[in-house]
Amino acid sequence: MFYSIFRTSFLHGRQAMACPQSFNLSIIKTSTTLRFFSNTSNQNSFTVSYLMNKCGFTPEFASFASKYVHFETPERPDSLFAFLENHGFSKTQILNLIKRRPRLLIYDTEKTLLPKLEFFYSIGFSRPELTKILTSYPAVLICSLKKQIIPSFNLLRNLFQSDDKAIKTIKRYGAIFVYDFERNLIPNMNLLRGIGVPESNILMLLNHQPRPLLYDQVRLKEIVEEVKRMGFDSSTKKFVDVVIALSSMSKSTLEKKFDVYRRWGWSDQEIHEAFQRYPMCMAVSEDKIMAVMDFLVNKMGYSSTLIAKQSSILRQSLEKRIVPRALFARELLSQGLVTDFKLSVLFHSSEKVFVDRFVNKAPDLLKLYKERLNASEKKKELV
Repeated sequence: MFYSIFRTSFLHGRQAMACPQSFNLSIIKTSTTLRFFSNTSNQNSFTVSYLMNKCGFTPEFASFASKYVHFETPERPDSLFAFLENHGFSKTQILNLIKRRPRLLIYDTEKTLLPKLEFFYSIGFSRPELTKILTSYPAVLICSLKKQIIPSFNLLRNLFQSDDKAIKTIKRYGAIFVYDFERNLIPNMNLLRGIGVPESNILMLLNHQPRPLLYDQVRLKEIVEEVKRMGFDSSTKKFVDVVIALSSMSKSTLEKKFDVYRRWGWSDQEIHEAFQRYPMCMAVSEDKIMAVMDFLVNKMGYSSTLIAKQSSILRQSLEKRIVPRALFARELLSQGLVTDFKLSVLFHSSEKVFVDRFVNKAPDLLKLYKERLNASEKKKELV
């Protein structure tokens, strides 16, 4: 079978982290023997009480966390709450940060956290953008500003020769700062250069999907070797797309997606060809595949085989593009205003081109198209 070429070995590489790690929260779920106060000394009782009352921790979680963070008065942890609130963090975001990184409660906010936030503001991040990134990747706040954050940003800026592209890369994947660039990023970029991937494609990968470049070198090398064996030319953009697709999932997940496509009548050959034409069709979630195929095949009457030949459709937004355009096209066909719609034209045309070519023919059509868009958006809100 086509997916038999994928091996588990290259899909489970370890990420080399440059920042100190906090405890593993999964331990909480398995440590059923933990009991509140059972192993908590009187010295830690204030910490445990604070974590429960102020942070909403469970007794077990508070007891466990107190082994990694300790304070006897509320001044320093209270100052963290006040500091983050002053910088635009909501109460929910603050509690999420603390649950994921309790050590923040004992940080000196003015000496340790403020310089980091000021640096991000200085390079162009707004408060909403920064709160979003740091809430998603709180480990960044634990990284050293001078040894990790600033050197990493400078390296990105030098690679792109652009502050703007470096910032966009960080916005797409804020966790980029917790990786060791010298250990992973630079060797992985050299690996791709060595097999003929153009510099422009490497930078495109770094800008849009940096995670494959941050993996352990062994893992990326094995992914690349698989892509080469599949016959993709390393000098093309599609080669990079395949690397992204294969690095985004485990072998079992890939096999499940194959099974989903089979359920819609695709043969292994059609799946193989769809992947060859548009590798990112395998990066679509199983739920998204089911939803798009159900709408196009069962509700709109399109052939499943036809969709296999236009597999890039699966990456389009179901609510914002596929549903409103398909319903609008059905209206045009029923009124005899058009005789046929190619799927590529219907779903891949830009909004401006689509509106100019089909919608602006008459005021009634524009009204109809807006109604379809609004109906689709309302349906999404209700889900």
